[in-house]
Amino acid sequence: MTHRPVLTSTLLAVALLVGSHDARAEDGGRPACHDLPSHAALKAALTAARNAANGGFGLDMWATVVNRDGVVCAVAFTGDNRGDQWPGSRVISAQKANTANAFSLPNLALSTANLYTATQPGGSLFGLQASNPVDTRVAYRGNAASFGRPGDPMVGGRIGGVNVFGGGLALYNADGTLLGGLGVSGDSSCADHNIAWRTRNTLGLDFVPAGVSGDGARRDNIVYDITPQAGQMPGESAGGWGHPTCSAQATAVSATLPAHP
Repeated sequence: MTHRPVLTSTLLAVALLVGSHDARAEDGGRPACHDLPSHAALKAALTAARNAANGGFGLDMWATVVNRDGVVCAVAFTGDNRGDQWPGSRVISAQKANTANAFSLPNLALSTANLYTATQPGGSLFGLQASNPVDTRVAYRGNAASFGRPGDPMVGGRIGGVNVFGGGLALYNADGTLLGGLGVSGDSSCADHNIAWRTRNTLGLDFVPAGVSGDGARRDNIVYDITPQAGQMPGESAGGWGHPTCSAQATAVSATLPAHP
């Protein structure tokens, strides 16, 4: 009887390891994350993007990459330690990555910023944000000391979650293949979008085939076309894909982001 707690803990650890291995199972003989950035590549690209002028507060950031099946492949941050960024933004970055992947197609990309208007009350996608809940077992498991490191406990798990403001982008390689999604969080939602965009560009995964932005050079870019209405904070989006403005600087930056290849 005295050995039962130890045995239970051991079985739980084994189950977590098995679950992680299953989530990373090979597809067609290749690892599930083989075409996506490593932790080091993600951290370097995120840091470079965070250090540019993005129209936000200049805060440190989190980023997550998921593959096409929603499996977390890498989680990184830009600060010296995990407490230098908003702790809540770790899971938000994962939500954004999952959303951009889950609602983009091989021939049509939707950024999380593009989903804002349609998911407001009365919008055509109202309720979408509640459709695929975060798996809290994946989000919060493991040792917090590993958060944002190569061995982040989210890696290998399917995170789920839907987020409908700026910072999530689908990832397309030079062949036009949709590989997964990138999520960035830690600043204003508009700055998050700009930072995610620059991170994706640095990683060379921005061969976006089509989008709803109306900008042929930036097809899944954030759209600022909401006209305020008295008594209604969201206002009305002329094209149906609008996102609220955060600052004049962030809006100006979005118009000058790197064009798609």
